[in-house]
Amino acid sequence: MIDDVYQRNLHHKTHNAGWLRAAVLGANDGLVATASLMIGIATASPKASLTVTGVAAIAAGAMSMAVGEYISVQSQSDIEESDRLMEIEHLATDPEGEEAELAQIYVERGLSIELAREVARVMHEKDPLEAHLRDELGQFEHTKARPVQAAIASAISYTAGGVVPLIGALLWHFSHKSWGIVLATMLGLAGTGLISSRLSGSKLGVTVLRVTIGGGLGMAITAGIGSLVHLSGI
Repeated sequence: MIDDVYQRNLHHKTHNAGWLRAAVLGANDGLVATASLMIGIATASPKASLTVTGVAAIAAGAMSMAVGEYISVQSQSDIEESDRLMEIEHLATDPEGEEAELAQIYVERGLSIELAREVARVMHEKDPLEAHLRDELGQFEHTKARPVQAAIASAISYTAGGVVPLIGALLWHFSHKSWGIVLATMLGLAGTGLISSRLSGSKLGVTVLRVTIGGGLGMAITAGIGSLVHLSGI
């Protein structure tokens, strides 16, 4: 019975929360940022080396994403750790008050006063710190901040996303490389939306449209700015 419950819980998408956001964000940024930069360069200076531009954008962007994601998630982890230490102190100085606080939480969630007190008592006998982290602060093992995991997922997904528009430019044999970049990037964005939908359990059509429209808009704006720069001769 317990194994069955555990297996059912594995199907919940929150188990992916520690890395999914970073991976999807990294892939999307890799696609849009690299493609936008290459399109902007191509429209502003048609003779510029798009290969060098693309590789440089991927390398710089992947490192930037990894460092930024690590710092961001580490900050969240620091907050969680600070709250954990605070709960340890509270439990050491006022265990009865903490048990009453836990019981009140259960009352607010719909239990009777008597049952809430009994549940709180049992929780305090078993593992009071875990009970307070979970039921008072909303900290769960499967959703806790993981800075290194998030940084690695972000860097890898950014690189994978950035390679897509670069391949589009290299395989496009016509005069305007921008079209190859756009085509490859839109396909990549659609793929990112598909993967994101499957991993998060969201609606496929809505997710794919959201990702592709957002990315397409970013590329269009960049291409427009590049054209203006080219026409102005800056």
